[in-house]
Amino acid sequence: MNTEDIAYCGLCCEKCFLRKGEIAGLAKELRRALREEKFAKMSDGMSKFFKELRDYDACYLTLGAMVKLRCNKNCREGGGNPFCNIRKCCVKKGYDGCWECDEFEHCTKFSSLKEVHGDANVMNLKNIKKKGKEGFLEGKIYSYL
Repeated sequence: MNTEDIAYCGLCCEKCFLRKGEIAGLAKELRRALREEKFAKMSDGMSKFFKELRDYDACYLTLGAMVKLRCNKNCREGGGNPFCNIRKCCVKKGYDGCWECDEFEHCTKFSSLKEVHGDANVMNLKNIKKKGKEGFLEGKIYSYL
């Protein structure tokens, strides 16, 4: 991991499941295996014994959505949310990241991250502000809480 992998918000792109692509890859493999085994037809008959299989079509569609959960670029290269207000704010202010802003601990722009990441990015930002980007990468990096 290098400093370019540190997103403006303090999260690290290399730690993100979207960037790793593992979940997307596994979902793609599972969909392929299900098609090869003609599992859709099998699930109809098996749903008499396993009521959860009645939802097979929804499950297959969900796996399809998971296949799309990929991000090939880090935040600084335009990866992630193309409409990210955090990135726009930093670029507009000329900041390398939110750690350069005196108000990051109370920033309302982080509300979109809270549901998935809790305060992980704020904890990272505090560490970056204290240790610098290189020092931060040598320590604990928070992703999800």
